[in-house]
Amino acid sequence: MRILGIDPGYAIVGYGGVDYAGGRFSVVEYGALTTAAGTPFGQRLCRLYEGMLRLLQTMQPDALSVEKLYFNTNTTTAIQVAQARGCLLLAAEQAGVPVYEYTPLQVKQAVTGYGRAEKGQIQEMVRLLLRLPAVPKPDDTADALAMAICHAHSAGSLLAARAAGQKGGR
Repeated sequence: MRILGIDPGYAIVGYGGVDYAGGRFSVVEYGALTTAAGTPFGQRLCRLYEGMLRLLQTMQPDALSVEKLYFNTNTTTAIQVAQARGCLLLAAEQAGVPVYEYTPLQVKQAVTGYGRAEKGQIQEMVRLLLRLPAVPKPDDTADALAMAICHAHSAGSLLAARAAGQKGGR
């Protein structure tokens, strides 16, 4: 299964593609889509949308994993991130890639086994699980890879549960 994890934003969108098979990960590609400060917001959204379309075309993922949006104290920033996120999800929909959303707690649990893990712990587990020489930078990229890992672990659990249910019904 090829999974593309996304950490949405409007200045930086972290992305990380992994293949997951037989309980093992292999990294396909990771990095960040960026837009320059001072660029009109509509142009930033267009660039992110076009960048996402290119990623989806080149990576050909089976699934897109993204964090569920939550509001923090800065609602202006949250609204702008939501708009950028909408453009990214639109690109996935148009490409026919199913989208799966996870809460921060689910991501922490899936990556570290502990729902209250701190950012540094998550980043180090991403490095270890993917056998990378260093924690990916910027942080948004490591977060995106954590999203992909979360989906791999969650999807694997769903598939195992379905298989167990089918065996029990025979």
